[in-house]
Amino acid sequence: MAIDLSPIDENLLAEIANIHGMPKGAFNIRKDGELVERHSSANIEIATKTDNPGIDIHIAPGTKGETVFIPVIVTQSGLKDVVYNTFYVGDDCDVTIVAGCGIHNESHQASEHDGIHSFYLGKNAHIKYVEKHYGEGTGTGERILNPVTNVFMDENSSCEMEMIQLRGVTSTVRDTNAELGANAKLILTEKLLTHDDQTAISNMKIELKGEGSSVQVISRSVAQDNSVQVFNPLVIGEAACRGHVQCDAIIMGNAKVKAVPGIEAASEDAQLIHEAAIGKIAGDQITKLMTLGLTEEEAEEEILEDFLN
Repeated sequence: MAIDLSPIDENLLAEIANIHGMPKGAFNIRKDGELVERHSSANIEIATKTDNPGIDIHIAPGTKGETVFIPVIVTQSGLKDVVYNTFYVGDDCDVTIVAGCGIHNESHQASEHDGIHSFYLGKNAHIKYVEKHYGEGTGTGERILNPVTNVFMDENSSCEMEMIQLRGVTSTVRDTNAELGANAKLILTEKLLTHDDQTAISNMKIELKGEGSSVQVISRSVAQDNSVQVFNPLVIGEAACRGHVQCDAIIMGNAKVKAVPGIEAASEDAQLIHEAAIGKIAGDQITKLMTLGLTEEEAEEEILEDFLN
């Protein structure tokens, strides 16, 4: 039976997945641990798992130009929701997957969602994966999101991942793991904003196993107030491959940021680079925008928005 959506639910879906009403094509919308509504398409089948809470998504070989939505919303205080979603992407596909979780918490109890997503990409397959996390509510209860993302890429496959944390997430531990076959290409972009006393820990392990495989990791973050961020990206080159890790952070107030980009080479033909930069907003940037009529606060917001976009 379909579950009615409240204005709060609809706002969360708009924030995390840009959904207004029910989307077209294949989708699975989950609220407070229960199914709201689900549709498969001719090429994308969504089925309930038999061993764990969650879904299996089978994308037929050769599927192109389709988008599948799998957002989760949590509005029940005190709930800990755990879901396992597995994507089987056939050979020669080209599809977009939109996920994400929004939490609305008005109480003193913690609300938590842990999403474990695994992707199996066939030969020559391409996916774009967008995941947004967002929290809101005036309660003192924590809003906790702990995503795990596992990616297994067959030869000549490619994957673009955008992992975005907007506002309001009290704490998050993000684990991302990937194994790349021959000539596979992964572009992984992570964008995080923390404020108040929030904490964010991001762990990544990317294994370049096949000849000609490559990865580009781009981490951009803003830490405000008393928040704490820790980044631990690791790229391991096991063949003739290319890897680049870039971490950039803006720090404000009494926030703390720790970036530990790592690279390991197990092949003499591996080409791996890492770099990290942490700093405050440059004063001349704010001054320039203020000469255009912006207040100092407006100039600061404009700079942060540009940085995270």
